Amino acid sequence: MSLKLKIELRPRHKRLLGYIRESRGRLLLAMVCMIVVAGSTSATAFVVKPVLDDIFMKKNEQMLLLMPFVVVIIYVLRAAGMYGQEFLMHYVGESIIRQLRDNLYDRITELSLAFFHDKKTGVLMSRITNDVNIIKNMVSTAVTGALRDCFTIIGLIGVIFYRDWKLAIIAMIVLPFAFFPIYEFGRRIRRFSTRSQESMADLNSFLHETFAGNKIVKAFGMEPWEKNRFMEKNKRYFRYEVKTYRVKALSSPVMEILGGTGVALIIWYGGYGVINGQSTPGNFFSFMTAVMLLYGPVKKLTRLNNAIQRGMAAADRVFDILETESEVVEPENPAPIPDPPHRITFENVSFAYQPGEPVLRGINLEVYPGERLGIAGTSGGGKTSLVSLIPRFYDVTEGAVRLDGIDIRDLAVKDLRSRIAVVTQEPILFNDTIGSNIAYGSTDATQEQLLDAARAAYIYEFIQSLPKGLDTVIGELGNRLSGGEKQRMCIARALLKDAPILILDEATSALDAQAEQLVQKALENLMKGRTSFVIAHRLSTIIDADRIVVISGGKIVEEGRHESLLSAGGEYYKLYNRQFSGRSSENGRENGFPEQSKKQ
Repeated sequence: MSLKLKIELRPRHKRLLGYIRESRGRLLLAMVCMIVVAGSTSATAFVVKPVLDDIFMKKNEQMLLLMPFVVVIIYVLRAAGMYGQEFLMHYVGESIIRQLRDNLYDRITELSLAFFHDKKTGVLMSRITNDVNIIKNMVSTAVTGALRDCFTIIGLIGVIFYRDWKLAIIAMIVLPFAFFPIYEFGRRIRRFSTRSQESMADLNSFLHETFAGNKIVKAFGMEPWEKNRFMEKNKRYFRYEVKTYRVKALSSPVMEILGGTGVALIIWYGGYGVINGQSTPGNFFSFMTAVMLLYGPVKKLTRLNNAIQRGMAAADRVFDILETESEVVEPENPAPIPDPPHRITFENVSFAYQPGEPVLRGINLEVYPGERLGIAGTSGGGKTSLVSLIPRFYDVTEGAVRLDGIDIRDLAVKDLRSRIAVVTQEPILFNDTIGSNIAYGSTDATQEQLLDAARAAYIYEFIQSLPKGLDTVIGELGNRLSGGEKQRMCIARALLKDAPILILDEATSALDAQAEQLVQKALENLMKGRTSFVIAHRLSTIIDADRIVVISGGKIVEEGRHESLLSAGGEYYKLYNRQFSGRSSENGRENGFPEQSKKQ
């Protein structure tokens, strides 16, 4: 099982190396700098012998004048190499992270709505921010250190074998044992790090939900409850982080013991050689300096490996998203889209969000060019699911949706959606200006066109009353506007797009009676010559529709005009009675309904 997992992860790691290879020029230059640093470190140990033997033991004045310059040159080169490797590797790291973030956002925005149903917003945010930052630390810091330390180890091993190959073999006996903690601790770090990152994603998701829903939290007095939930999630993250750092903290002491054992053996054997005249003090101390410098990089490799394991765990989570395929697939050779107006046909359409749990069953429906189709039914009946299939927010499970006889799966998604304007039940606005929100999807619109759309949606006077007019920033999700103002802005956005297919998903539900009548007139003008789908909770908005279909339990149970459906006494009549029971006939007329005697 473990071997299988490793094989499955290799392609991901190769893909990460692909990102790194794109900066190979700077990487090669950084590696040159690392070699300079490693070489200068090895040279520091190498010059100990002439300093001790030639200057202090033989009292060589010429060497005394030369060696200070050599030492200065060594440290200048070391400083230049350290600057180069540090800057270049951080540049490479930031470049890789920029690409990963771009690719992640690109992939996420291309995925179907089904993906967003399965993933929490906070979790996706954590992948782009927290996980990608961990990868950056791995590339710019851990990989840099690991490469530099490997070069340093190679250089110093060369020095110790040059000075005393017998003594070097003793030092090498301990070195393999030093690499065991690197493997074992790294394996544990990766496991704990994966769980820690998952906990952080869960924490981010919780924060996003409670901050966005803060009004409801306060209204229902749930602050203590949410505080306890936060503390539990924070405690879970804390536990995994503590386990991670426990392993990290243990790695250094183990390396110290192993390093100390090696140094003790070298002092015993090397000192014996100096006493017996088999070696000079300078040679021994040069060897000892190289060994002392050698164990430092080996020790660092353990810590750096821990960071690399955290980075690889983060990379797995990032590539989980990058490798996710959208359920809505673009056709290889898109069919040309016909000119408007359009006819929409549902042929034996079934649809399920989860396998085996259909929300639509056997829908057969033809909506003619320019027809206004009202869609009524109880909540959860499948009204919104039906219209969501038209712009391919989801693809059908069975059957086909056709536009002018062409299966919409054969059309380019961008072309298809360019012909559709949508106003949803919940107004979706962005933390930008009023003008930018109305022009969303129509960025080349002139100010006059924006104002014309605002007039048609009866939001113009409100905009003019604001000091900055169209340049007024509306806050996150339009929180500085009332519900009716937000909905009318969304209607203005749809009016400006001027698409031949219109989907209104309870678009007037947030308006009062007076505003609804005004907007309804604007929508009537908008719907002329366009194929329109009007989902209605307030039945007054669809009484003038060319045709009304009633959906219940995922099926079309009734179809006809307002008057014929009322007289039929079926599901539509029940909805009508449920909505207007107890109201006076005068009130009924105000809502656009004719007086009806209640059927038994």
